[in-house]
Amino acid sequence: MSRPTRAKNTRKPPPKKPSNNQKDPVGVYCRVRPLSTEDGECCIEVISSSTIQLHAPDGLKANRNGEFKETQYSFKKVFGIKTSQIELFEDVAKPLVDDLIHCKNGLLFTYGVTGSGKTFTMTGSPGQGGLLPRSLDMIFNSIGPYQAKRFVFKTDDKNGMEVQSQVDALLDRQKRESQQSVPKTPSSRQRLDPEFADMINPQESCRAEGVDEDSSYSVFVSYIEIYNNYIYDLLEETPIDPIKTKPPQSKILREDQNHNMYVAGCTEVEVKSTEEAFEVFWRGQKKRRIANTQLNRESSRSHSVFIIKLAQAPLDADGDNILQDKDQVNVSQLCLVDLAGSERTNRTQAQGSRLREAGNINQSLMTLRTCIEVLRENQMCGTNKMVPYRDSKVTHLFKNYFDGEGKVRMVVCVNPKADDYEETMLVMRFAEMTQEVEVARPEDRPICGFTAGRRQRNQALKEELSRQLEERGGPINGDQPSIITQLLHSFPPLPSCELVDATDDQTLPRIIQVLEKRYSIRKMMAEEFNKAANKLKAMLQEFDGSLVSKESVIYEQRGKLGQKDNVILSQKVEIDRLEKKSKMLECKIDILQKTTNIYEVDKRSLQQELESKQLKLQRELSDKRRMEARLQGMVSDTKLKWEKECERRVTAKQLEMQNKLWVKDEKLKQLKAIVTESKSECPEREKPQRPSRQKERAALKRSASPSPVPTGLPVRPPHRRSRSAGGEKWVDHRPSSGLELDTLMQPNIPNAIMVSSPSENALSKCDKYVLTHQELASDGEIQTKLIKGEVFKTRSGGQAVQFTDIEMLRQECPIVPSRKRRSSESGPSQEDGYVDRDVENRYSLAMEMRIGSSGGAELPQHELQKRRKPSDR
Repeated sequence: MSRPTRAKNTRKPPPKKPSNNQKDPVGVYCRVRPLSTEDGECCIEVISSSTIQLHAPDGLKANRNGEFKETQYSFKKVFGIKTSQIELFEDVAKPLVDDLIHCKNGLLFTYGVTGSGKTFTMTGSPGQGGLLPRSLDMIFNSIGPYQAKRFVFKTDDKNGMEVQSQVDALLDRQKRESQQSVPKTPSSRQRLDPEFADMINPQESCRAEGVDEDSSYSVFVSYIEIYNNYIYDLLEETPIDPIKTKPPQSKILREDQNHNMYVAGCTEVEVKSTEEAFEVFWRGQKKRRIANTQLNRESSRSHSVFIIKLAQAPLDADGDNILQDKDQVNVSQLCLVDLAGSERTNRTQAQGSRLREAGNINQSLMTLRTCIEVLRENQMCGTNKMVPYRDSKVTHLFKNYFDGEGKVRMVVCVNPKADDYEETMLVMRFAEMTQEVEVARPEDRPICGFTAGRRQRNQALKEELSRQLEERGGPINGDQPSIITQLLHSFPPLPSCELVDATDDQTLPRIIQVLEKRYSIRKMMAEEFNKAANKLKAMLQEFDGSLVSKESVIYEQRGKLGQKDNVILSQKVEIDRLEKKSKMLECKIDILQKTTNIYEVDKRSLQQELESKQLKLQRELSDKRRMEARLQGMVSDTKLKWEKECERRVTAKQLEMQNKLWVKDEKLKQLKAIVTESKSECPEREKPQRPSRQKERAALKRSASPSPVPTGLPVRPPHRRSRSAGGEKWVDHRPSSGLELDTLMQPNIPNAIMVSSPSENALSKCDKYVLTHQELASDGEIQTKLIKGEVFKTRSGGQAVQFTDIEMLRQECPIVPSRKRRSSESGPSQEDGYVDRDVENRYSLAMEMRIGSSGGAELPQHELQKRRKPSDR
């Protein structure tokens, strides 16, 4: 069967960005918080507008023996304790807001130790608005006259914007108003909290220059927090349940079709004024998680992100309506991030949930530092390491900004008190490293190809028409009403048409009189309307003629401008060509210079490597000579050793063979003596006399005494108890071919490792070894031998076994007589073959005795009594 084919990924590839070699470093600013009276000693000194000096407090110097020294750190700009909020905004956030209005993204975040003034820098206080309210005020001051009506721009829930018609927008607005009885975003200052009613003085308001007047704008805001590495929507409206409160649901991050990260399902509120936008922010700020710690009375326990999206779409060619083309909609966003402060638990004494919050905050900040370090290493060393954006939600959400989707600015807030010296020093090192990271400069986004000034031309046309109407027919929207309006107001109302009596002769004449008057006024209005229409037609004809003449002049001027533009374009092309050529030559020179430097470095390194290898070769040759001499000595010693060992083994083998030949000769002599005696006694048919007990013992001793030195392993005395019952660690080797005898007495070794074949792993764990061996005895029964030995390590690191003892286990059946008992149990009735049985019994007895004497084991006394013939007893 063929395997099913998987569907191809239909995901769109990322759009090709125009090549831009221009990069800007991350702008890092430093703001010093004023030192309160209770903080005591100061450890920061502002030297210049871009440099601060950090010196250790006296107590820390004494404890660390002068390890900490005075250190200077440089920033793009340093703001001292007397810096106002408006000065900070103009230098840091105003360029980002200007880029936002011109379709460019921006990221601004505050960083520092807890209690260093990050929230005040971002939010501010009444009369001293921070970066966030001033950014909103600048946006609405710039695009206020050019805002589209509510719901004309609509989010598509995929990090994009759509444009819908005025009718659809009106229907959505009516639907929204019907769904909620109370609006969520009031647009008046009376609905704001009195504390935050006036964040910005009117004298400090500012606006952006170069706003495109031929476009319509709309602002959307969203507010999220990252708490314990989970994302929560602070603007989400949850239904109130008086019985059981529902906890907020965390959100997830997703990629849009342009591979930009966004929070899926996040609430985006369309706002139309600064007050309305700040009211939305303050509504989410009330839900943000803050807590009282030993270092800060209102410490932020989460990272907050306030996102401002600006949707911009061009007007049509007439300048009246917005183009309903999604491709022409530009969406730019500005992210204002208030990072939670890093803190040490030994200072805050945090426990429980506060300890967990502090751990997650420090972990996310550490991930941000790691990402900055990897980016810096990739840019400075030319490496291509993967930046760990996904290790934290903060870095994963803003990874597009570090990849070239907008400008990045950071405000480092520091507290000059001596207790925060060590944490402040770490913050300074991170800020100094961040300044070395460069971000690609965003490209200018293309706008619609219509001519500029469409809105102004429409406004000028309306003013000109109204002026000419005022000159010819009176003001249309002036203070004095026109003739048609006067006639309309002089219309007499209709009297009552009810006839009460048949003799009523006043009602009908009154109605006829009023109708005639109304008819005459209608005729006058029609005449005046025709006159005004004729005047308007004549005026329009004259206006068309003037427009034609003006257009002809404009066409001539455009032709001249076109020629000038062509000349300028050709000159620009030539300039670009020359610039490219000069850049190419500069690049070639740089490449050649770098290549030369690389070759010189390689040459020096190769020379050093050659010298080191020559020295190494000489050392190896000398070591080889010494090793050869040592090995020759070892070979000669080993040769002599093995020659002696061979001689010893040959001598031992010769002795063993002689002993075996001697044993066989003795067995043959005894067998010959027994056969000869049996033959001499057989003809007489006499009953053999039983020898005396002393003679039998003497014969047994004579047969067993001349035994050679045993060559096998020594056998322990039979009365000794087996060592297998001890506490040693044994390897119990039982081959798989063994038979189960089902006997009561079984060899049982505690603490033993059962194996079917010996292995080095099992031997390395034990110090004793036993092998169970089964063989067929001479009487047809199964005999079991336990061959025991000791395990020791060899010099090469292996394991070896030295056999030391043999135990024999044997099984006999008492019911079935063996061949050794048949002669005694048959009685004197079986006289035929008596000599043969007697010879057989005596031969087996002699053999067993010989084996027992040679092997070191003797038969017990009761076994000897059983094996004797009845005639010998």
